[in-house]
Amino acid sequence: MPQHAAPPRRSPFLPRLLLGAALAGALLPAWAADLRIGLSSDVTSLDPHFVNIAPNIAFSDHVFDTLVKSDAKGKLVPGLAESWRALSPTTWEFKLRQGVVFSDGTPLTAEDVVFSLDRPATIKNSPGPFTSYTNQIIKKEAIDAHTVHLHTASAYGPLPLDLISIYVVSKKAAENAATEDFNSGKALIGTGPFKFAAFRKGERIEVTRNERYWGKRPEWDKVTFRILASGAPRLSALLAGDVDVIENVPAADLARLKTNPQVTLAQHTTWRTLFWQLDQFRDQSPFITDHAGKPLAKNPLKDLRVRQAISKAINRQALVDRTLEGLAVPASNINAPGIFGYNDAIPMDTYDPAGARKLLAKAGYPDGFSLTIHGTNNRYINDEQVVQTVAQFLNRIGIKTKVDTQPVATYFGKARAHEYSFALLGWGSLAADFTLRAIAGTPDPDTGWGTWNWGKYSNPKVDELVSRALAAVEPAERERFARDAAGAALADLAVIPSHHQLATWGLRKGFAYDGRIDEFTFAHEIRSAR
Repeated sequence: MPQHAAPPRRSPFLPRLLLGAALAGALLPAWAADLRIGLSSDVTSLDPHFVNIAPNIAFSDHVFDTLVKSDAKGKLVPGLAESWRALSPTTWEFKLRQGVVFSDGTPLTAEDVVFSLDRPATIKNSPGPFTSYTNQIIKKEAIDAHTVHLHTASAYGPLPLDLISIYVVSKKAAENAATEDFNSGKALIGTGPFKFAAFRKGERIEVTRNERYWGKRPEWDKVTFRILASGAPRLSALLAGDVDVIENVPAADLARLKTNPQVTLAQHTTWRTLFWQLDQFRDQSPFITDHAGKPLAKNPLKDLRVRQAISKAINRQALVDRTLEGLAVPASNINAPGIFGYNDAIPMDTYDPAGARKLLAKAGYPDGFSLTIHGTNNRYINDEQVVQTVAQFLNRIGIKTKVDTQPVATYFGKARAHEYSFALLGWGSLAADFTLRAIAGTPDPDTGWGTWNWGKYSNPKVDELVSRALAAVEPAERERFARDAAGAALADLAVIPSHHQLATWGLRKGFAYDGRIDEFTFAHEIRSAR
């Protein structure tokens, strides 16, 4: 296949421009066959089975493949499996592509698939395990080199959707490997469009084109991912020509960028919903006190009336319009509109601070209480400002609120260890029952339920409806149960929905990207536009 000419590239010797000058200035071209991407969140590990968070998953797609993939709009499409079918309600067959090899030349076989599905359960100390996607598989069979049968204990319709999250690694390379062996590149052998070149944690990752890739060859000889978690430096890098593409364009700069002829913006609706997780399992919660700083005798967040008061105190439309500058829509559901199982009968909580104060009084807190709320400061759109804005809303109803935001690399570990009382989380999924299983399902390490249920919420009715949705092989029946489960969870305020994000990418002139519903930035889908 002939090599493509790459888009314009600014000379690396030109000095970095100040933001204002860069907005007005021209980006001087040169030509090269590599691509530089500014990422908005750190990739904490290159091990594709270590932690189930979006930045790590997005990178994994460059080096590895899954049996089933999703396209830019969230539709399931063939990956390493060219076809799949349910042989019975409890048995699925996956037929692998012929002729696929890993980047080291080793042929892909069914044994690699079985090993990859077994591996997540062997990962120790994962801050976000993948086992919720694999625990329902009770038996895995390599029928021949290109046929895999997966068995579940009971009927389980959405198994193919689970498998978009499990990357297939080389058994030969990874059988005795630790997570650090992936970070060093030793075990980072995949069938994806690129292969490993270098990794400097917290700074950059470099990959080169995998000439053995089975699919459409990417346009780029080399891709460099730079970790630029702060918005201003990330945008400055784009405008100075230090990177070619950035994700999560700072909302405050969108209007100016739209008038800059040297920059193209790409936007896409997204699956990501942001919501608040609340401690609902401890009698005394670590960041809740009276106004004098004395721990309360009981945890007010366990009272539905308090949760309702907090939800009514949040002016979601103002949050979207002002804090998020229009890059979101208010949320009533735990998943975004258009996602499988979205329940449009769930009402949006009306902003009602007076009603919120009445609910607090009925719950026994007429003067409110004191609360520290936690969130990230480098993961979601204007996340630190979102936390601060919600704190202001809560202050208005008598909940004296402090704010503590942290980098995502620190935050997730502490949140999953249940160190917080009230914490922000963003979650994206292609199905409501999947989200509810992870976010609102009663935590159970044996089944993988509740792996991201930080507040340890538990409701047998929700569990039952989610179980019935997951057991339904017929799509309409499954979606009906998923919607009912969402309605039950949100009526009980298992979490407090905030907003659904829009995703925005910034590209230098000469580059094009259509964007994705999952918000991922895939170098193999970025192209030259001349």
